[in-house]
Amino acid sequence: MIKGFLSSKEGEEAIENFKKGLNSLLDILAPSAIAVTPYYLQLGEIFCQTLYVYAYPRYLQTNWLFPIINSDVNCDISLFIYPQSTPKVMEMLKKQVGRLESTRHIEEEKGLARDPELETAIQDVEELRDVLQKGELKLFQFALYITIYSSSLEELKVLVKEFESLLAGQLVYTKNALFRSEQGFNSTLPIFSDELTVLRNLDTGSLSTAIPFVSSTLTSNAGVLYGLNRHNNTLILFDRFELENANMCVFAKSGAGKSYAVKLEILRTLMFGTDVIVIDPENEYKPLVNAMGGFYLSLSLNSPERINPFDLPVVYDQSETGEEILRSAVVTLHGLLKLMLGELTPEEDALLDRALFETYALKDITADPATHKNPPPTLSDLANVLANMPGAASILSRLQKYTEGTFAGFLNKPTNIVLRPGFTVFSIRDLEEELRPIAMYLVLTYIWNAIRFNPKKRILVIDEAWWMMQYEDTARFLYGLAKRARKYHLGLTVISQDVEDFLTSRFGKAVVSNSSLQLLLKQSTASIEVVAETFNLTEGEKYLLLESDVGEGLLFAGSNHVAIRVISSFTEDRIINGDLSFLSNF
Repeated sequence: MIKGFLSSKEGEEAIENFKKGLNSLLDILAPSAIAVTPYYLQLGEIFCQTLYVYAYPRYLQTNWLFPIINSDVNCDISLFIYPQSTPKVMEMLKKQVGRLESTRHIEEEKGLARDPELETAIQDVEELRDVLQKGELKLFQFALYITIYSSSLEELKVLVKEFESLLAGQLVYTKNALFRSEQGFNSTLPIFSDELTVLRNLDTGSLSTAIPFVSSTLTSNAGVLYGLNRHNNTLILFDRFELENANMCVFAKSGAGKSYAVKLEILRTLMFGTDVIVIDPENEYKPLVNAMGGFYLSLSLNSPERINPFDLPVVYDQSETGEEILRSAVVTLHGLLKLMLGELTPEEDALLDRALFETYALKDITADPATHKNPPPTLSDLANVLANMPGAASILSRLQKYTEGTFAGFLNKPTNIVLRPGFTVFSIRDLEEELRPIAMYLVLTYIWNAIRFNPKKRILVIDEAWWMMQYEDTARFLYGLAKRARKYHLGLTVISQDVEDFLTSRFGKAVVSNSSLQLLLKQSTASIEVVAETFNLTEGEKYLLLESDVGEGLLFAGSNHVAIRVISSFTEDRIINGDLSFLSNF
């Protein structure tokens, strides 16, 4: 050996010592500490407990593992399947039949009563021998283990009880891996190691019910196609009017495809004869309404279309008395005027309430339904009443902007539009920002009065609904609409890109709670935590929404939710964009 060089043995030792000083995959994956107890295992700050199944019912239902697999609980499930040799099984079953038959003969000789349990066992074994001999099925030994994780020991105990109850309700009984918590944890790791070996015999049919080839689906035989299920590529097809209510909330960042998804639903809904009404703040729906031959009404200071806020609804039945209708109109007007005038003192509030009733009385409109056919008053009539009431000077001065000032023509003229069947869009793009929430409130009131006494299937779409959440009166009105829409066969669709403004409002959360449908498309990192808290999203669902492409996200419908991809045909895409040139080829 030349001086200065290490021997091969010393070189290997040096390399091994050097490797010990490097970070390995185990160093990254391993917890800071592990505590093994008879009941549970603690991995750093995470607690886990393993359950094993020890008894199954005589008959297993398909998808009996569905509640466990689709639960929001963090858990690992391991299934170990050991095929059995059919000749050996047949030999064992033959001996088993012999023992059971011998037992039955002995009991008959003793004069004992017939044992139904024994006869059932003999019948089951004989049937199993027949199907095994014919090759119709095989026998397997099966082991099922579930490791449940939690950040606290108290929560872990609760979750374990819930899992035990879920399975016991299907006559599948479990036990805790007592004094074998480490072996139980190892058995649910993806390393193909069964250290518990709690095995039960199952045939092919019974075993197939436990294979977790299941995923959430939203498919029915009727309704509108919303998109593709990203889990299994099935169609998401259902009728929103068959749910608890037909309301829908759509939340996404700008450019995520939320308006496109709603337009696609509108296009497909119109084919079923359902009326669709849209409040459009940005003229996004004009190409679609023109392509479909609908009605486009632009509300602005210069447009000829006008809505009188003092209008009373046309009543087709006697579901409400004249007094109730008049009082409801005054309450709605009160909310609109508070939005227009700003904060009112208690005295001004009471004064305005009395002035509204007197304004209707000025036109001989009372609680008598027959008087509701008289021409309704206008804001100018209200101003004249207030001018003759002591203490109304402040209200009157603020109201003059809408009766004589800049906004005089917008709210101070008789209604000259009619809500027609089919597809109608109210555009408020050309209104000043100060008037937009007022216009939304006014249009919603007009629509509500037009539909609540003539119920039929309708969808009302409110785009950029966060405008309404900025003011308590408009937010409260929207909440009331969401609560009452179901009674009048109305489906309310609320769209918002400013998720935080909408969900941080108590009325915004209430609207979401009263919506059976929620469509969440791509979200921004700034708002994902609010969305996750509101919709109780898992970590995986949060990342799915952050990384989704345009038109992809999550759809919640009742108790089910799936990952969705919104798709359209070539023709639908052209119609939505208002390009009908392709029709020249037909």
